[in-house]
Amino acid sequence: MDLGTVVGIVLIIALLLGAMAMGVGIGPYVDIPSVLIVVGGSISALMISFKPSQMKSFFKIFMVAIKPPQEDKLELIKKLVQLATKARKDGILALESEVNDERNAFLKKGLSMAIDGNEPDNIRELLEIEMEQTSTRHKVNGSIFSQWAGIAGAMGMIGTLLGLVAMLLNMADPSAIGPSMAVALLTTMYGAIIGNVLGSPIANILGIRNDEESLVKEMILTGIMSIQSGDAPRALEAKLLSYLAPNERVSQFN
Repeated sequence: MDLGTVVGIVLIIALLLGAMAMGVGIGPYVDIPSVLIVVGGSISALMISFKPSQMKSFFKIFMVAIKPPQEDKLELIKKLVQLATKARKDGILALESEVNDERNAFLKKGLSMAIDGNEPDNIRELLEIEMEQTSTRHKVNGSIFSQWAGIAGAMGMIGTLLGLVAMLLNMADPSAIGPSMAVALLTTMYGAIIGNVLGSPIANILGIRNDEESLVKEMILTGIMSIQSGDAPRALEAKLLSYLAPNERVSQFN
């Protein structure tokens, strides 16, 4: 679980609720018509913008931001170096038992192709296509939240206009001005909260998750190509460590 994302969401909600409670209380900030306009309206607009299959994954995509799949890059490098050592010593066919037990689907697929004797160019092409398509799907999923941020803000402005129209039409009735003004102001607030607390930040962290996954797959692809070509384990490790920040590079040959 990504504590930074969880703590950030919880903290900003707590701060907003605390500020409300210290003022006039939380109750006045709850307005059902405003919720219907902003939350209901923005989600309905998302249903127009994206396929039903993508919308079904809305909460699953959100959980990727909260609890992303973890991959220890140093452990991955260690594994690939060990595979390279065994392949260099006993031949690439000796990796078949390791492939059967491998949990990383991308690594398993690439190694299986190498063991089956596929040409390096074919392996690289197929794995790069898979990387590109996976990244494209992730970007589309992330765009759901960036779109939600923009749509929620727009629905907030629509609600503001509706509230102002209702208020102007009822100027003769002072008792009707308050509820109309509440809709006008609270819809803008709800739209701003959705856009700046959930929409944009979640879209941004999903983009970071996508970049991290692409980096791991690039490392795996480099490892598979080196294993197939018979590179020395030390040379492979040097290649893979170059993907990491200087302060993260720890060689097992030292």
